[in-house]
Amino acid sequence: MKFQVLDIIPHLKNPLTGAIVSTADRLNQVVRTAQRAEELGYDSFSVGERHAGEFISSSPTTVLAAIAAVTSRIRLQSGVTVLSVLDPVRVAEDYATIDQLSRGRLELVIGKGNEVLQYPLFGLDLDDQWDLLAEKYGLLRRLWSEENVTWSGRFRPALTEPTTTTPRPFAGAPRVWHGSATTLTSAALAAKWGDPLFTANAIQPRENYQVLIDHYREEYERHGHDPRHQFLGSGSGAGGVFIADTTQEAKKQFGPVYEALTAGRNVPGNNSPFRDIDHAVAEGPALVGSPEQVVDKILSYHQLYGHDLQSISLPTTLPFEQQLEILERFALEVIPKVRAAAPTNLWESPDPFGGRPESAGATEPDAAAVAADHDNYRSDHAHVYAH
Repeated sequence: MKFQVLDIIPHLKNPLTGAIVSTADRLNQVVRTAQRAEELGYDSFSVGERHAGEFISSSPTTVLAAIAAVTSRIRLQSGVTVLSVLDPVRVAEDYATIDQLSRGRLELVIGKGNEVLQYPLFGLDLDDQWDLLAEKYGLLRRLWSEENVTWSGRFRPALTEPTTTTPRPFAGAPRVWHGSATTLTSAALAAKWGDPLFTANAIQPRENYQVLIDHYREEYERHGHDPRHQFLGSGSGAGGVFIADTTQEAKKQFGPVYEALTAGRNVPGNNSPFRDIDHAVAEGPALVGSPEQVVDKILSYHQLYGHDLQSISLPTTLPFEQQLEILERFALEVIPKVRAAAPTNLWESPDPFGGRPESAGATEPDAAAVAADHDNYRSDHAHVYAH
């Protein structure tokens, strides 16, 4: 298994002490965490995007560019790029710039976002969120894989003159994942294009996410895509990972913070059913406990999901030095055991995108090559996919 650190950059008071860091300090903590994650051997660092609520992640491209400048190996991802509210031309330009700065380390995770207030903020109708996502992704794919693009659609002025966005990506179009949290639609869109899926696995029972994952795999197979491009990422519960010597000690230390944060969140239809720490540890996706407890929980989810990439988030209301201690303990005491028990080809040589960064040889798995992989697979299995 590979491991990602995700920060959607919430900017919250510690619910017990009332302490909160400044905006500048909080943003710099994100960059410093990414540097430390690279030093500790994590595979990926992801920055979220929110345009409403108690978050300061409205400009993830700026933060990812800062991380690109002070790291050299770790892959950079978004979590998620809220493509539904953005201009695909600008997304193509901004993220290709990060891809160049990082020399091919970028992979995008797109979605419609988890905040309904951002749609009126951008003058958009919430009822159009899925149509917006599908149309804009279709354009983004073309902008990254083609030059002299002309295009017309429903939600954006047409590109009537041949358009080539600059800069171009570093080594072919970056891979795009699809974030999935609540409906079958994102899973179906990922499967339609033969892209990887990233399940939020955040606040709901695991069975809810299993439905989306199963739908993705069924649709992926129905479309006849090359299995080498099918990967699955998984989140790790809202609230953040917390490790102590024993699970009881972890619950004692982190439980009051978790429960206060959970009680303070009231978003109808989007609240966790795991209101207390005992319930969250026993049945929810929260990675709270001893190293052994956390290893066992990740592997129990892997039994169900078969995921290749495990994402974790730090409890960012805690003192920063404590966050870094948790990051280190997870790297030293959890990751090696999970890697040994759950191997994956993600970002390895069998993965068509495994050699994309400069550090791995900067091969170019461009859109035409990916499409050819899918076409060849369908051709080789024509007896299955004949209509």
